[in-house]
Amino acid sequence: MPTITWEDPYCGEGANCFRLGTDDEGNAYIALAGAEHTYLTDTREALATLIRDIKAGKADHLL
Repeated sequence: MPTITWEDPYCGEGANCFRLGTDDEGNAYIALAGAEHTYLTDTREALATLIRDIKAGKADHLL
C-alpha cells in the first residue's frame, strides 16, 4: 500500500466530504473522508485535468 499524504477534507453542502492526497511517486488520490482505504488513483496530471474540466462545466450534465 502506498504512503499517501492526505489534505484536509473538502466538504460541500450536506457534509459530503472528500480528501485529496498524493504520494512520492507522482500519483494523486481521491477518497471520501473517513474511507481513505477505498480511493481512486491516477497521476497528478490526470487529477489536475479532471479538476480543470469539472471547473469548466464539462461534468455539469451529471448534476
